[in-house]
Amino acid sequence: MEEILSRAKKVAEQAEVFQVSSKVTPVRFEANRLKQIQGKESINTALRLLKGGKVGFAQANGLIESSTLVEMAAETCQFGTPVKFNFPNSKAYPKIDTFDSQIDKVTIEDMVELGEQLITAIRQHTPDILCEASVTKGTTSVSIINSEGGKASYSKSFFNLGVEGVLIKDEDMLFVGDSHSSCHPVSDFKAIAEEVIKQLELAKRNVNISARPMPVIFTPHGVASTLIAPLIAAFNGKTVFDGASPLKDKMGQQVFDKKFSLWDDATIPYQVASYPCDDEGMPGQRTPLVDQGMVSHFFYDLHTAALANTLSTGNGSRHGGLPTPSPSSLVIEKGDTSFWDIIKDTQEGLVVEFLIGAEQGNILNGDFSGNVLLGYKVEKGEIVGRVKNSMVSGNVYQVLRQIEAIGQETRWVEGFLLAPCLYCSHLSVAAKEE
Repeated sequence: MEEILSRAKKVAEQAEVFQVSSKVTPVRFEANRLKQIQGKESINTALRLLKGGKVGFAQANGLIESSTLVEMAAETCQFGTPVKFNFPNSKAYPKIDTFDSQIDKVTIEDMVELGEQLITAIRQHTPDILCEASVTKGTTSVSIINSEGGKASYSKSFFNLGVEGVLIKDEDMLFVGDSHSSCHPVSDFKAIAEEVIKQLELAKRNVNISARPMPVIFTPHGVASTLIAPLIAAFNGKTVFDGASPLKDKMGQQVFDKKFSLWDDATIPYQVASYPCDDEGMPGQRTPLVDQGMVSHFFYDLHTAALANTLSTGNGSRHGGLPTPSPSSLVIEKGDTSFWDIIKDTQEGLVVEFLIGAEQGNILNGDFSGNVLLGYKVEKGEIVGRVKNSMVSGNVYQVLRQIEAIGQETRWVEGFLLAPCLYCSHLSVAAKEE
């Protein structure tokens, strides 16, 4: 990396070298049986140049001659995007625990056994279910140096255990699933099995639901699959600067219910989306996005922050190319009502566990519309069964402006969102009666 940087400084005013190496071992199960064990190692090196007010970029997988990478990046400068930022100088980074050496001690045999135990526990409850499971462990090392004296490096471990199940009876297909991610090894399959078994129990009976506006309760999974994508788009500093976000001129204004608070936090110990620095060498931080219903901040990388005449929030993330603003871990503040108390207070309503196709709406406008992959009907304060052939549609800003209640229990979803359940008193539900 030092040699690349030394060569790059000779052809550009500023230069940055980013390198990430990873080792991942996924174990996969299909149709209740072990399907694949595969180990993968990779190294990726990226070079950014700032020359004549424009950015040049090149990256390579595997080993590459430093002179070749510099030449590739230099050739792109003339076609690069105009930029107004400088690479960061030396920074003080928060001490964030993201690596557990015990990950390396987990054997493939351990991982296979863990997946088999998870599937067995679910099939003991429902023998006919077909499960796809994955057990994945890995480590990642990130290093960044630049011509301004900026230098950062850290290592991260990660472990994921997840399962998806389908139960087929005649023409009826029931989908269930759950997962857990951590920087620690995950050795307890029971919590995931219990969640899937709970879903199977609640979905044992099929019931009809009326096609009309009604109360809807989003579980943490439902929140993730329905409401989060429009919010990520709206709080993205690039979307805000481009004028495409509905929140572009709402800073400091009350847009959401006062019960609703949301923040981005890269500093949570041993969380898979945490980091001491982002992919540009800026310190990770906790950024409030919504504070008691008020829009309080957006998330930025260096480029968009410079365009907006503000500071990076440490959210520059590389997805196979130049950094873009991306959230780390999103956290929704919990409320003071239990999930089952919310159910007891509902005369008739819908619980959304999983929604598919929510992105079919106008995400930038906050609209969503999707099919309920797994949902339950509430009658007179009780969950009475599973609903089929139903859809929910609405607008995320209307939903979050009139929240009836927020659950006091929270859980991580897909390793990036810590969420409670959200109770919306009025949402459009479409259904096909059988």
